[in-house]
Amino acid sequence: MESAMVDTQPAMTHAQDGEHWPFSVRRSTPSIGAEIGNIDLRQPLDDDTYLALRRALVKFKVLFFRDQDITPAQHVALARRFGELEIHPMIPHHADHPELVVFGHGKSSPGRENLYHSDVSWRETPSMGSVLRCVSCPEVGGDTIWVNMVAAYENLSAETKAKIARLQGVHDAMPTFGQALSDEQYEAMRKKYPPAVHPVVRTHPESGEKILYVNEGFTTHLANYAKEQPYRIGSDFRLGEMDLLQYLYRQAAAPEYQVRLKWQPNTIAFWDNRSAQHYAVQDYFPAVRHMMRATIIGDRPV
Repeated sequence: MESAMVDTQPAMTHAQDGEHWPFSVRRSTPSIGAEIGNIDLRQPLDDDTYLALRRALVKFKVLFFRDQDITPAQHVALARRFGELEIHPMIPHHADHPELVVFGHGKSSPGRENLYHSDVSWRETPSMGSVLRCVSCPEVGGDTIWVNMVAAYENLSAETKAKIARLQGVHDAMPTFGQALSDEQYEAMRKKYPPAVHPVVRTHPESGEKILYVNEGFTTHLANYAKEQPYRIGSDFRLGEMDLLQYLYRQAAAPEYQVRLKWQPNTIAFWDNRSAQHYAVQDYFPAVRHMMRATIIGDRPV
């Protein structure tokens, strides 16, 4: 992919994008992403800054902040300003702050997040957003890609939009997270977190935008394909569903909808899990990459 990374060029003026911001904003690509400057995330957000960041998040889908040397407690406080935080049941968390999940990969632990996904879409109430901080990372490698799933939906054909308008996707945590569990743990998690059913096309609760809401990480099948799509024989139903779902998965891979970030220590990415997917590039093994993430609880997709 051609570079769409955040760099060190001068920030745009506050009103260059047609809006006035209490911080500097420089777009990363035409489709998604903005670098936010002239802000210190160690400090509590006042109301004006909070509201502006929330507006920027909805507009740009993912926000990047450089040189933010915040503590775990400040990380939690920053994310909590935007809503209640979840405690992830299947990823290790910080010893003093269970709201922070810890990703540590190196010589003994290759990363496995290299697929397009939206965090915890398998929950009945998926996340609103995620705040990820780089603690340490390789000099090269370990980038993350984000995808604008509003643009992915908007560029579908009218025929495809009509076909998926009433479809529902089944989102399941266990194909991804169940591999590392014992049989007893698997059964316990399966009972506690059954698959969730969400619309294939959800509406953003703040912007009203339509979003393609399926991802290869957690969407396993379509709940009502046979009911919505008439078929001649059984194979039409099953193969048609599989073909359609694979086609929808592939929309996230279009470079035109993407931004790619090269991490540095104390870089923070804050993204809208409702309208964006992401992909952690696993090209750095056996180098060490250590990250912390807080996830903000959202609303049930409609």
